[in-house]
Amino acid sequence: HEAIHGQSRKDFHAKMNIALKEASEMEYWLLLLQATDYLDDAAFKSIHTDCEELLKILVTIVKNTEEVH
Repeated sequence: HEAIHGQSRKDFHAKMNIALKEASEMEYWLLLLQATDYLDDAAFKSIHTDCEELLKILVTIVKNTEEVH
């Protein structure tokens, strides 16, 4: 949400890059939760699928805004 109010396209890109890093970290924690049986396979698959989709969206945004600045 913060990126919407970025001060420039470069700032927007930087904020989207941070969001990408945070989503990547979220995936790491999901993998740990599955490995320790905190999440069952069905819950993990559901959340991880959403996480992967979010990562793909953020990668696309970062790549597309990279070309601008």
